[in-house]
Amino acid sequence: MAEPAVRTHLPRVGHPVRRQRLLSLGALAILLVFVGRLVMVQGVNAAELSEQALATRLTTTSVSTERADIVDRNGVVLATSVQRYNVYVDQTELAEWKRTDNGTVTAQGPLDAAKILAPILGMSESELAALLVGDATFKYIAKSVTPETWQLIDDEGIYGIGKESVSDRIYPNGTVAGNVVGFMGGRSDQAGLFGNAGIELALEDTLVGEDGSITYERGVGGTVIPTGILDETAAQPGDTVVLTIDSDIQYQVQQILDTAVSNTGSSAGIVIVEDVKTGEIYALADSDTVDPNDPGASAPDDRGSRAVSTVFEPGSTAKVITMAAAIEEGVATPTSQFVAPYEYTTANGQTFHDSHDYGDQKLTLAGILVNSSNTGTIQVGQQLDLATRYKYLSAFGFGTPTDVGLPGESGGILHDYSKWDGRTEYAVLYGQGVSVTALQTAQVYQTIANGGVRVQPTVVSGYKSADGTFTPRDTDAPTQVVSEETASELMRMLEDVTAEGTGGAAQITGYRVAGKTGTAQVIGSDGTQSGIVASFVGIAPADDPRIVVSVIMFDPKTSIWGGTVAAPVFRDVATLTLQSLGVAPSTGQADPYPTTWE
Repeated sequence: MAEPAVRTHLPRVGHPVRRQRLLSLGALAILLVFVGRLVMVQGVNAAELSEQALATRLTTTSVSTERADIVDRNGVVLATSVQRYNVYVDQTELAEWKRTDNGTVTAQGPLDAAKILAPILGMSESELAALLVGDATFKYIAKSVTPETWQLIDDEGIYGIGKESVSDRIYPNGTVAGNVVGFMGGRSDQAGLFGNAGIELALEDTLVGEDGSITYERGVGGTVIPTGILDETAAQPGDTVVLTIDSDIQYQVQQILDTAVSNTGSSAGIVIVEDVKTGEIYALADSDTVDPNDPGASAPDDRGSRAVSTVFEPGSTAKVITMAAAIEEGVATPTSQFVAPYEYTTANGQTFHDSHDYGDQKLTLAGILVNSSNTGTIQVGQQLDLATRYKYLSAFGFGTPTDVGLPGESGGILHDYSKWDGRTEYAVLYGQGVSVTALQTAQVYQTIANGGVRVQPTVVSGYKSADGTFTPRDTDAPTQVVSEETASELMRMLEDVTAEGTGGAAQITGYRVAGKTGTAQVIGSDGTQSGIVASFVGIAPADDPRIVVSVIMFDPKTSIWGGTVAAPVFRDVATLTLQSLGVAPSTGQADPYPTTWE
């Protein structure tokens, strides 16, 4: 018989003693896990986890500043930012709105709200009701309303009507210097409004400044934790741009110009008033100037400044450069004698004509300028080699933008003399074969009036920071183009243009005036004549120069001559400017050079 198996008396799994031991071991294991995790959290990963938790509670928002003002030289505001509100409606809230008086419902819902708000917003009830009825929780009903208008709306206590604070750009003086100030508009690649023309565009960064930021710690529901982290970087406000423009002079010049354009049937006109000594622009006027408050109402060509962007052949106003070069280089003096025929043929076979057939005229150098003789000017200028002709055209500013401070400025067209053909090398002597802007024509005469020293013209005087500190605009150092003696001789010659020559209509009672007329053909892209530019550029007073006035008239219908069309505009503009600046009348008499010889 087999021996009985030995039975070990161990508890079964389900036995209470074993179950208790297993539970104890399990609890211990779990406890060890938690202890280990606690050690990791408090010891090893404490800093990292704290930073992660803090990061979830921190919020950073941008803090912007109002766009700074643009003001004229006297502090008159030409562009400023104002507080405005966009008004919106929560249609679901408005649907539940009621107004009661002693328990009686006097108004309720969107239709009654439309009756109340329509007169305040200047809208029809039906138009407004269409915006108020619906189930949208957010819908604009009016934009850019004034604080006063919003207060009237808010006083009505209508549920569901709210406001969104925005900044708006306004131009209190409308069209005055609109071509200089510019205007705001959108961009295809960015939200918001930005400068689209003029100073608003050119000095965008200066006006806007730099945004700041604020970082704060928020709790449940987004509320700010009072004792939490608060880090603020202050916004840096933009600088006010101070222009050289005198808004009173600018306004009157615009009126004179628009009237002249209408009376002469011109397609457009430009007037520039510049300080001889400083290059500061008192007025830069374009006909049909844009109103920055409503730029869309103007034709695209009228939204900028032709004074800096439109180029044309200067014609006879540029003859003074040839005279300056001849005197400075010693090839002629104001009294040098020439015979100026109606027709003149150069050594290379190019034939040129004067505007009128006066026969052979015995003219001095001064007489050639006074009578604006093309053939006489060519005889003078042909004594200068091509490099010298180019040097003086360039030195007086042709071919290079002036950097007056406005966007879109053209440098004109001045090809290197190596590219001149057989006709152009002579045509440049009397203002053809080269293209300039109205501002460049003024620059030539500023240089002569300033003792031969060219200064950079500017429409920006400087920048005023939020604390009132004024910083002048940096401009190029003055350049001595011709000697003071040469400039003085040219002034005597130019004064005789208005006394005896083609510029008689530019004379001003009580003031001596110097200047030059010009008439040039505009050549289109097809090489044919497409228009006329009539001009006069003058200096006053001639005995103590203070201002230069450049007048450009495009395609006049009453006359093609600058002395007839542009000189009277100069007279009116220069008169008001001299009076506005308090310039004393001239003393003494002119001392002209002889213009003819026997």
